[in-house]
Amino acid sequence: MTALLVIAILVFLIVAHELGHFIVAKLFRLRVEEFGIGYPPRAFLFMVRGGTAYTVNWFPFGGFVRLFGDDTSEEVPNNKKDRFRDAPRAVQITVLFGGVVFNVIVAWALLSGALVLGIPRQVSSTEEGVSARLILSSVVDGSPAFLAGLREGDTILSLESEGSRIESKVLPEDVSVFISSHGGKEVTVTYARGDSKEETVVRPAHAVLSEESGRAAIGVALALVTDGALSVPRAMKESVYRTFAMGRAVVGGLWSIIDGARKGEPTLKNLIGPVGLVGAVSHVTERGVGNVLAFAAFISINLAIINLIPIPALDGGRVALIVCETLMRRRMPHMVLMFANVLGMLLIALLLVVVTYQDVVRLLM
Repeated sequence: MTALLVIAILVFLIVAHELGHFIVAKLFRLRVEEFGIGYPPRAFLFMVRGGTAYTVNWFPFGGFVRLFGDDTSEEVPNNKKDRFRDAPRAVQITVLFGGVVFNVIVAWALLSGALVLGIPRQVSSTEEGVSARLILSSVVDGSPAFLAGLREGDTILSLESEGSRIESKVLPEDVSVFISSHGGKEVTVTYARGDSKEETVVRPAHAVLSEESGRAAIGVALALVTDGALSVPRAMKESVYRTFAMGRAVVGGLWSIIDGARKGEPTLKNLIGPVGLVGAVSHVTERGVGNVLAFAAFISINLAIINLIPIPALDGGRVALIVCETLMRRRMPHMVLMFANVLGMLLIALLLVVVTYQDVVRLLM
């Protein structure tokens, strides 16, 4: 069932991407010969409207848009206004970016729905009628908290030392004051990890945090998190910030891979493929529908940004070729376009094989 859910998510997001190309092409009155769900061979023709055939195909792993005059395998005359390759280059680029933009819009919509249903979000204070929990957003390696066994994601339930205790709706500032006032003394921390409740002893020390060396600390960052649902207007606004935050995270991850390769230390260990997605989706489904929608939004942002990479066969690669044609003031030879597309597809296939291999290795370890 999880595998089917992964397929459904990927098909939905890929079809949404192609729908972006389709809508923009129609807005510029370019002829779209076919809008297909799944990949050929064709299962059946759903309908023909406005010169476009809407089809359902046998391999249900995505979708496609076939634009009139987008076939680079043969020379075409410049006598058709609705032909993609004869459209102004700015129009061609806009059509190609349409899929990326639509993936971003879909991510925003999915995040809005997730926030309306209720997913973890950070708040600055407890909201009336909404339960919140204090979690460790980060733990400094080698710090007193780390040595005591506390880890990122743990939920703080209470702290106790020398007869004084704080618990219940504990706030980050309460913990900071309590810790700093018990420097060098044993503090019993009760916390939750997953479904288990655990206890450990930590001793606050000075100079744990270099920027606050004069204050006793245990080396953690705290965040107040709630699963409370938002109203539709608030969710729509909040999802804008979350969408951009997801984009920055994906770009940062890709840059770390590129920077590592530049330094001679390439690593793809943080990438996951279709097999890894099954495991990830299986985990989020246990946490509710809202988390599934949020994860689908993250995948949508990944698709949008990956498609901007200037590799032939991706939208970014096709845009790069169009820019080259603009600079050269003439069209690329068809053999060059064909070779670039084949090379791009081979690179994507190789990357897919590598990440799938890593997914399988993780499962077997």
